[in-house]
Amino acid sequence: MRSRREFIQLASISAMLLATKPWNSIAAKQSLNIEDLLEFDTKGQVTLLHLTDLHGQLKPVYFRPPSENFGVGKYEGIPPHLVGKAFLKHFGISPKTPLAYAHTMVDYIPLAMEYGKLGGLDHTSTLINKIRSDRGNDKVLLLDGGDTWQGSYTSLKTQGEDMVELMKAIGTEAMVGHWEFTLGKERVQELIQKMEYPFIGGNVFDTEWDEPVFESTAFFEKGGVNIAVIGQHFPYTPIANPSYLVKGWSFGIRPEAIQKNVNKARKKGAEIVVLLSHNGFDVDQKLATMIEGIDVILTGHTHDAIPKAIRINKTLLLSSGSHGKYLGRIDLEVKNGKVVETSSNLIPIFSDVIPPDPEISNLINKVRAPFEKECNRVIGETEKLLYRRGNFNGSWDDIICDSIIQERDTEISLSPGFRWGTTILPGQKITIDDIYSQTAMNYPEVYRVEMSGKMIKEILEDVCDNIFNPDPFFQQGGDMVRVGGIKYTCSPKNEMGKRISNLRIASTDQPLEASKKYIVGGWGSVNPDVNGPPIYSILEKYILEKKVINSKKSEIIEVLGM
Repeated sequence: MRSRREFIQLASISAMLLATKPWNSIAAKQSLNIEDLLEFDTKGQVTLLHLTDLHGQLKPVYFRPPSENFGVGKYEGIPPHLVGKAFLKHFGISPKTPLAYAHTMVDYIPLAMEYGKLGGLDHTSTLINKIRSDRGNDKVLLLDGGDTWQGSYTSLKTQGEDMVELMKAIGTEAMVGHWEFTLGKERVQELIQKMEYPFIGGNVFDTEWDEPVFESTAFFEKGGVNIAVIGQHFPYTPIANPSYLVKGWSFGIRPEAIQKNVNKARKKGAEIVVLLSHNGFDVDQKLATMIEGIDVILTGHTHDAIPKAIRINKTLLLSSGSHGKYLGRIDLEVKNGKVVETSSNLIPIFSDVIPPDPEISNLINKVRAPFEKECNRVIGETEKLLYRRGNFNGSWDDIICDSIIQERDTEISLSPGFRWGTTILPGQKITIDDIYSQTAMNYPEVYRVEMSGKMIKEILEDVCDNIFNPDPFFQQGGDMVRVGGIKYTCSPKNEMGKRISNLRIASTDQPLEASKKYIVGGWGSVNPDVNGPPIYSILEKYILEKKVINSKKSEIIEVLGM
């Protein structure tokens, strides 16, 4: 396994290369153009393009990068676990520039007002088409890393069909999944038939026959080079999401199956082997030290974005962010059946700079047309920045937790640490579209139950271990469960069961008593037959009553040792 020092050295080399980009010093949107975004050190015969974790977002969005992204063990203090000024320094990015805005929360509000939204599949399509035109369509392979069919009003109402139609239209050639499975097995199979491109993954098996559910590998010829793309669905789907939705299917990381599929691909003549993965960044960092013969891992799930791919042994690893903010690109030169030279970049999709593809714009308008009026219905406005992403509570999470306490009459609220959910700037209106971008899912019921103080602590400890276990294979992704009505101290580096301390009632500052029962509300339960109103209805009612979101929440979580 590579040492931390080696990782830092490699990333520093990337930083020096990145610093030569002219748009790293551009300090005004008017100075940025599509040629700057497309500038690239073209290599070889093959271009891989990567989109991942779109979460149903068809239009440009604001998405504030995290203020905390703590790594533990061997992964502390290295990409992707750098934020803010540390990220800028590590990658040699100047403050107040397009890259600084795209990758960090530093000066986020003024930079967002200057540079505007990112993403939008029609804007992304323009870049894809330009790269295909420059390189030759026969040299370009477009891959989807999953978490595509869920996360918006329209994706919920169409049960993913809007995203399938659009991803097919931009020329996607293979994909893997995670939240896709929360649509249920039958719906997944229906949508696969509509895709007309492979849904691959060698790590999902039928529990009755112990046979693969999906094809593990898709083969392509690009630029005269044989390419094998091996799929990896999110390995913890039946744990992180309801198991009853995928009953009869067994998931897992299955390194031995990956190695077997790599070996098979090589025997079939693959000159480039790509792992299209939804494992998460750190899991794939570890896999890259274990599996022989993978040239590129295109990873997703953890929503991490780094400006260039990192190299681990002989494998390049790139994560392409989330919500359509970025398009990942890796060029590969192959000689005598081996990759000999590479170039990589993560391209931010500045929607004010990149013109939309008219054909895709028309299709987006078509699929959204039945829902557009409701999506645009205003239910309130905000005087503060509303965001979710970060290891602990964000301001959107605070509102969700407060809405549960008020509307379900509870003392304490719990909200899942989902990494999906867009951002709203101060002064903006809040629409139904915004509400569903935080809550759109197929198990949205808000429960109301009694829990002992002991149980609440055990829940927090369990989720904390999922995030901060030093072995990535025991991490299930996501961020810490969000809380309302309580506060606590978290020590991520401590042993399991000893990370959460000083649990207190927020309003009284009194300790949470282990034996006492508290009324708790929450949503996103993986259990079947949960009763309660959907979270999006509760959140809508709460914002309608408030009209203006302006409350300042005090710090409720103290983090030690990081």
